[in-house]
Amino acid sequence: MEDKIKAKVMDAAKIRRSLFRMATEIVERNRDLKNVVIVGIRTRGLHVGKRIARMIQDIERIKVPVGVLDTLPFRDDLNASGARRITLKPEIGFAVSGKDVILADDVLFTGRTIRAAMDGLFALGRPRTIQLLVLIDRGHRELPIRPDYAGKILPTSRREIVQVHLKEEDGSDEVLIAEPVKLMPNK
Repeated sequence: MEDKIKAKVMDAAKIRRSLFRMATEIVERNRDLKNVVIVGIRTRGLHVGKRIARMIQDIERIKVPVGVLDTLPFRDDLNASGARRITLKPEIGFAVSGKDVILADDVLFTGRTIRAAMDGLFALGRPRTIQLLVLIDRGHRELPIRPDYAGKILPTSRREIVQVHLKEEDGSDEVLIAEPVKLMPNK
């Protein structure tokens, strides 16, 4: 199956502006920025988190530590597949206990990845608070999870696919809406 691009909803400038707005909101909502840490969900959530941390440092001259968490070991919806999965250990060089953790991801969809990430955080300690930051909130929640910071709320159908491309992984910054297209077999 191939994906047909339906729309480009964000370019590099829009992504940068959204991230800057969310960084500013974090500064405004968190009085003690020295207690804030960012944990990005592997893979693109890490890049979103690093960019937010750099922007906070530019705004307030405070370095916010950033770590990365792999949610696969904590997923409740992927264990039944029986497929061999490679999980990577968290790369978090700081304690999460007592911290105000900002959990960063690229797309919020059903909420299952976020639930798994919270389980992963609690396996490492007991944060004081957990705040959720996502670049795209596309709806279709299966769990009562909502972002504290959202770059863009993007209503989609379940059939559509939101593709977030970040230069660190994909060579460019853009958000696309795509739809799977069945290829006809050659006769």
